[in-house]
Amino acid sequence: MPGPPNSIAVSRDSLTALAEQADTPAYDRDALRRSIIHIGVGGFHRAHLATYIDDLARQGETDWAIVGSGVLDGDRRMAEVLTAQDHLYTLISRSAASADLTVIGSIVDYVLAVDEPDALIERIADPDVQIVSLTITEGGYPVDDESGVFVPERSPTGGPFDLLVRGLDARRRGSGRPLTVMSCDNVMENGHIARTATNGQAARISQDLVAWIEGHVSFPSSMVDRITPATTPADVEWLERTRGVRDAWPVVAEPFRQWVVEDRFAGDRLPLERLDVIVTDDIAPYELTKLRLLNAGHSCLAYLAALEGHERVDEAMADPDLAPFVERLLRAEAAPTLPIATGIDIDEYISQLLARFANPGVGDQIARLCLDGSAKFPKFLLPTIRSRMQVEGPVDHAALALAGWCEYLRTAPSPAPDPLLDEACDHARRSADDPVTFLSFDAVFDNTLGPDSPFATPFVDALLSIRTRGVQSSLRRIAHETQE
Repeated sequence: MPGPPNSIAVSRDSLTALAEQADTPAYDRDALRRSIIHIGVGGFHRAHLATYIDDLARQGETDWAIVGSGVLDGDRRMAEVLTAQDHLYTLISRSAASADLTVIGSIVDYVLAVDEPDALIERIADPDVQIVSLTITEGGYPVDDESGVFVPERSPTGGPFDLLVRGLDARRRGSGRPLTVMSCDNVMENGHIARTATNGQAARISQDLVAWIEGHVSFPSSMVDRITPATTPADVEWLERTRGVRDAWPVVAEPFRQWVVEDRFAGDRLPLERLDVIVTDDIAPYELTKLRLLNAGHSCLAYLAALEGHERVDEAMADPDLAPFVERLLRAEAAPTLPIATGIDIDEYISQLLARFANPGVGDQIARLCLDGSAKFPKFLLPTIRSRMQVEGPVDHAALALAGWCEYLRTAPSPAPDPLLDEACDHARRSADDPVTFLSFDAVFDNTLGPDSPFATPFVDALLSIRTRGVQSSLRRIAHETQE
């Protein structure tokens, strides 16, 4: 559908005209080596890794460009949009005061593997390819969370690891050149998990392939961070109406970005020294810092904010009771459990984090943060609670956050999607008669935090407080008790 008469559609031919509104790529995209295959091109990849590679190209580095790939039927629209726009798109970087536009040119091609699996396999086998990067989230790894063992049933034909391994097998039988498989998602120890998934899938083909992967493929872990809400029709309309730029699928993100990566590349090494990247031999402290502060902060805010009727994260952070709650949770309960992460000042990081949450330009949705509580809390929050209880430290804010989740599950007309939603809601409903019953939800709470654990007391107190006093009074009560 045509836009306003003066709007400009994003394309290769319109870059000169777009330069009046956005920072556009002046480099020759045809001269870039197609050295990265990325599986799982969504908003986050386009706001994160693709921007780093775009930075390299703007610095005159020609060895790195991205071929995107989708392995799910839901990736069809992304393929259509990127193809129609010559694989260009607009990054809208929003702060509280401004919105800056950048046209990103680092994605130079796209393979929809749903229709053309062989095309992706051939790309992975191409000797020019040095990195296969992944953004597939927790559910995409066919590895059991508890045992850490490969689960064949979760790696179907045509899935990401099936196609990756078939590509590696073709590479082994062809050039034999080494390759880096680099995960760029929120899964902790994602490199180790990707290696387990890849070797498990490879074993279904041959042990010779497993041995070749062990000797020729590296799996660096990375920690990635940039708040990137889902693009809405309002974002598309705003871009065209206010800036005259017509983009069927721009991506919106905060100005902040962070990437911490293990310096373990089997193929050609990315020139990380040219980028604002933290390179480390031990990524665990950085992963824990992000998971226990940013991710836990989001989840702990989400359900209490939803109960109070807030729809956006910045609106919730403007609440005079919720914002101090989040800050106390991070500083008093989460921060003391963290190891030292070289280059990160925890107090400064928390202050920066609170400002990021409060950024009205991003417009992040509370509903997005309410997704998948049963998968998030065991990774983001429960380790903090266990650590604090071992030293008899405070856990009241964490208990209130989990009580908020329980009450949300019990009372919300349409709770956000969750892999264990029915079971979670059932435990929440049963807690109406006996609050401690929620802690018998053993897919989330083990016996260290179950109904018979010491944690049951602060949890039940918090849940009864929400039900008798309401969220605001409960927040004020906990603030008063903290100050005493």
